[in-house]
Amino acid sequence: MPIIFDSEKKIFKLDTNESSYVFGVNDHGLMIHYYYGATVGDSDLAYLAARWGLSGVQAKPHYSVAGDMLNLGTKPLEYSTFGVADYRPTALKIKAASGQSATNLAYISHKIYKGKPDVEGMPETHAAENEAETLEVLACDEVTGAYVTLFYTVFENLPVITRHCIVENRSEKAMNLEAVYSTNVDLQGDFDFIHLWGRPCFERTFEREPIGHGSKTVQGLRGASSHFHNPFVALARPNACEDFGEVYGFNLVYSGNFAATAYRDSFEGLRFIMGINHEDFNWLLEPGEKFVAPEAVMVYSDKGIGHMSRTFHKLYSKHLCKSEWMTKKRPILINNWEGTYFKFDADKLCAIAEKASTLGVELFVLDDGWFGARNHDRAGLGDWKVNEEKLGCTMGELAKRINSFGMKFGLWFEPEMVNPDSDLYRAHPDWVVHIDGRPMSVGRNQLILDFSRKEVRDYIFDSMCEVLDNANIEYVKWDYNRNFTEVGSAALPPERQKETLHRYMLGLYEFLDKFIERYPHILLEGCSSGGGRFDPAMLYYSPQFWTSDCSDAAERLFIQHGTSMCYPTATMGAHVSAVPNHQTKRITSFETRGNVALSGTFGYELDATKFTDEECEAVKKQCEEYHKLYDVIHYGELYRLITPFDGDRTAYAWEFVSEDKNEALLTYVLLYSRPRVRRTVCLKGLDPNKTYRDEETGRTYKGSTLMNAGLNFIGFEGDYNSKKVHFKAID
Repeated sequence: MPIIFDSEKKIFKLDTNESSYVFGVNDHGLMIHYYYGATVGDSDLAYLAARWGLSGVQAKPHYSVAGDMLNLGTKPLEYSTFGVADYRPTALKIKAASGQSATNLAYISHKIYKGKPDVEGMPETHAAENEAETLEVLACDEVTGAYVTLFYTVFENLPVITRHCIVENRSEKAMNLEAVYSTNVDLQGDFDFIHLWGRPCFERTFEREPIGHGSKTVQGLRGASSHFHNPFVALARPNACEDFGEVYGFNLVYSGNFAATAYRDSFEGLRFIMGINHEDFNWLLEPGEKFVAPEAVMVYSDKGIGHMSRTFHKLYSKHLCKSEWMTKKRPILINNWEGTYFKFDADKLCAIAEKASTLGVELFVLDDGWFGARNHDRAGLGDWKVNEEKLGCTMGELAKRINSFGMKFGLWFEPEMVNPDSDLYRAHPDWVVHIDGRPMSVGRNQLILDFSRKEVRDYIFDSMCEVLDNANIEYVKWDYNRNFTEVGSAALPPERQKETLHRYMLGLYEFLDKFIERYPHILLEGCSSGGGRFDPAMLYYSPQFWTSDCSDAAERLFIQHGTSMCYPTATMGAHVSAVPNHQTKRITSFETRGNVALSGTFGYELDATKFTDEECEAVKKQCEEYHKLYDVIHYGELYRLITPFDGDRTAYAWEFVSEDKNEALLTYVLLYSRPRVRRTVCLKGLDPNKTYRDEETGRTYKGSTLMNAGLNFIGFEGDYNSKKVHFKAID
């Protein structure tokens, strides 16, 4: 059984296929964390929780006796609380009706059952009864009447544990939740902090640094998980690398403000907490009400960073997205945005689509500019009525024309936003997120609609349905192009204003649930000025997300590398765009642009009518390769062989290996060519005893040879030059 409870010693032991997680309950009901790491055979690990550090400045719980070692300031705690002798960052802070914020949880009961419960109102990973087992632990603070249920789900075939909690007010007075984090893990020893920072057009950049004493925090305060910090963190032992060593990965299934803090105390203990950012957060919890915190995913690896990433990939590929497109083959698309921007009509769009269809492209996507007075980004947003005068036809007629070329048809929306210059805003100025009496900041000439309000969500939903129900639309690109400022809701009283951002997220999730239920066959792709909301919560609804508005092949190596730390290749929107690139002005070959984009959902972001004869042949070849290599790329395991952050940073190489190890695809990109340099690449993940054939040259190699001796790319030169090598096992 994955979860066992020693009733005599009051110890819980949670076992995945590769890890163990152990905690217990002392005589006073305090839940103490004992161990999280590689699989162990014993459960009585209470001795590991012994800590020194007592002195006159350290407080102890009221029930401590002289000479005992129960020091909450250093003790590894299972779920920490504020104000009761623990001075480290804490997971739970409640302000009682008295105005005081001290909280102390004591164990009451627990239950263990097969399967995985729903995280009410929010995205979540899912598992069948035979794939997971769940522990629920009920604890309470007798003084405030706050009851907290801690949820732990253990995946039996993956080194994954998910956590979330519910806080319930069983008192007769209201209380305020000032911090409710989803996970708390206390570890010991030295760690490096790995996170993904960025900016628009340079999202999810890998960064690793030692954790010194004190706090290291990454957070989002923009109302979205954002371009700047992703809700992913890994704690790696200093000697851990891609293929070896101990790594703990954490990812929050949430799209709003988050915080992840690693705190190293003066006694070398390390606490990690992750959840909704407590900054500018408060939740008024009335008697009988409950608050549900989002799910946090925890992955353990003793085989390095690469194994951690592949675990996340397997989990999210099979246990996250609720859409039928999670496993359904995605079509090759072409998007008109960089080809036309706002300047188009139906004839121009159809010319692009018709040309692309002859080359193997399967889906045409009409981006921004098809609705309202939308001939630039300063007007019309929110008015989801087809501009038939601009198109020269109805949307249904345009869809039929696109379909006549044998192509699917898709459409861009930005449902959460509105321009001040729009009919919607003029009719309902109070529907935007704002603070009465305070001037509103404007981002990209737009404001944010208050999705915490049902009437706002219903209006936008009905407007979208009017379009979608009258045309054969099989794909929707959902965009989100600005961050929150002057956060307030006209629908909430003063004491609940700090609930606005979380209520917004709950409203967004409700909207998306409703959308998927009504249009189960539509392929939904997320976008946020590129990858500004690339998180597991959005991937729950949209199986693919536009990775970045920077489509330059060289830049995408860094972006897609960082994204792969946690997110599967099949989730990354990746397109071939025109050169000079619109963002960097860099010129790269059509082949390299295709090779980089193939490590994603694949498509084109340009005007197909401008293709040269040579480019037409290249597109045909790329489309054929997409279908030929689809399974190994989308369902295979990713191995990062040479990263853009290794060595002299002149090359990048990665590899996909099929689950049965019968197929592999190596892609090598030379960023900066230097003369007389040895270029050897060793593959990973193959069967050492199998013989593999290079499908282009016909040469055969043993798997052990490819992994230990490698391939020699001597003579392969030229900046941004690239090469794919496709292997198949022949025995």
